[in-house]
Amino acid sequence: MEKPESLITVEVAYALPERQRILSVQVPAGTTALQAARLSGITREFPDIDLDAADMGVFSKNLDGKTLPLPADYVLKPRDRVEIYRPLIADPKAARAQRAAKLREQKAGE
Repeated sequence: MEKPESLITVEVAYALPERQRILSVQVPAGTTALQAARLSGITREFPDIDLDAADMGVFSKNLDGKTLPLPADYVLKPRDRVEIYRPLIADPKAARAQRAAKLREQKAGE
């Protein structure tokens, strides 16, 4: 008789500025972050997500939030949360520089 496959519960999260979704999913033990994202069906709700290209992280009591360079290699533990990140629309350094320049202009005009 074959041993039944053990399942673990994990979450998959994605957020847009106007809405977010956290899905609780039961997956077989040994599932990777990328596999869990696919199994969750999150792309049915957010069809613009490219799971193969998206940056992901895992929030876990053991990891305290860790960005995953290879989500296809990270094996999830029970209660881990896979976080799918949106692509940045602006380089953070450039955005800070623009804000600083604008502030200088405002102060110069006063």
